Amino acid sequence: MLKNKILAITLVLLLCGCASEKPKLVGLDGSAIPPAFANFPDVPFPEESFVDLDETKALGSGDNWIGSLVFETPYNASSVFDFYVSEMPKLNWVEVATVRAKFSQMTYGRNKRVVQILIESKGSDKAKVTITAIPNQNTYK
Repeated sequence: MLKNKILAITLVLLLCGCASEKPKLVGLDGSAIPPAFANFPDVPFPEESFVDLDETKALGSGDNWIGSLVFETPYNASSVFDFYVSEMPKLNWVEVATVRAKFSQMTYGRNKRVVQILIESKGSDKAKVTITAIPNQNTYK
């Protein structure tokens, strides 16, 4: 009898959990943030990107994380490059240098940090992106 009650309560709780919608993470511009990127709100990420956990090596979160984030996008490398040129200034990143090529490189500074963005084409509709963040002595505003 007790086992049946426990089973019934467990099933009710599971069904209630399935019925409720998970909250969506939203970026500064109102776009959805994939949960894997939520600890890195200071850098924009194209929608529908996914983190490569085997290659990502990052410590910290918020505006103080360091290391490298590696992810793939369902967009071509040229579109991803344009995305970062457009979105980085919206988060107060200052362009230091950009090179659009087979392996595009972008460097941005903000406060006492620098990020380097490497964009590699993975065909006509995919790109691999590596964002590396490090502390820096210079102050960018």
